[in-house]
Amino acid sequence: MANMNLVLLDGGMGRELQRRGAPFRQPEWSALALSEAPEQVEAVHRAYIEAGAQVITSNSYAVVPFHIGEARFAAEGEALAARAGQLARQAVVASGQPVRVAGSLPPLFGSYRPDLFEPARVDEVLQPLIRGLAPHVDLWLAETQSSLAEVRAIAAGLPGDGKPLWLSFTLKDEDVDETPRLRSGEPVAAAAQLAVELGAGALLFNCSQPEVMAAALDTARATFAAAGVEIPFGAYANAFPPQPEEATANDGLDPLRPDLDPPGYLSFAQDWQARGASLIGGCCGIGPEHIAVLNTRLRG
Repeated sequence: MANMNLVLLDGGMGRELQRRGAPFRQPEWSALALSEAPEQVEAVHRAYIEAGAQVITSNSYAVVPFHIGEARFAAEGEALAARAGQLARQAVVASGQPVRVAGSLPPLFGSYRPDLFEPARVDEVLQPLIRGLAPHVDLWLAETQSSLAEVRAIAAGLPGDGKPLWLSFTLKDEDVDETPRLRSGEPVAAAAQLAVELGAGALLFNCSQPEVMAAALDTARATFAAAGVEIPFGAYANAFPPQPEEATANDGLDPLRPDLDPPGYLSFAQDWQARGASLIGGCCGIGPEHIAVLNTRLRG
């Protein structure tokens, strides 16, 4: 079913850089290419735009001490974030398309690890990212968030620039047949209520297996309906097997699921769209070829 109201997001950056042969290693992940192969980062952005993405996300996810180290972040964090924003903007300008740039505001202290959150250090890590990205982005995307506390802290640290704040939470992969929860254990309903409270421009779920997205989307839709608000919602899943409780995002490269090729991923995306999702893309392991299929089959 084609739907021109659907907003198509891009896919993952890190695994696509690796696939193209860009400099790539742990723990730096996708941040390595910002300094060693920025042209590759821009090429990935362009590939997603050519595939049909209407929103691309800055390659600032790994520009945090967790990935590049405390000393390098202190010395170069803001400049790397600025480069990430510039490369995304350059790709948009080159395309001539009305594509928006989302400024990625990642988990500040470690993906999938709400237990590592340090409230007293939020501004120290968040503000260099914001300063570097701000001139280049159209909206703020707090993504792969594991807890409500960190999202509240990020929202409180944003500049009053009028740019929308999109919230995106990562979910417990083992909750396929249960009440959907964030990796903190907090219920998705509370995340949706927080989106209402903060006046979020969108609520998304990402970097979890596609099987857990449906229940989260249903919960978001019901929560917004009960509150009498209309907030766009959607999903961008990864292609990893379910991630264990102790997983972090810089402990090695996870294998990709062979069943999540473009047709396989499309089947999940079609279900999300049927549940009311109006923002759909991909996360780790979902590439331009997936987005091209979504563009053809979901948008028409």
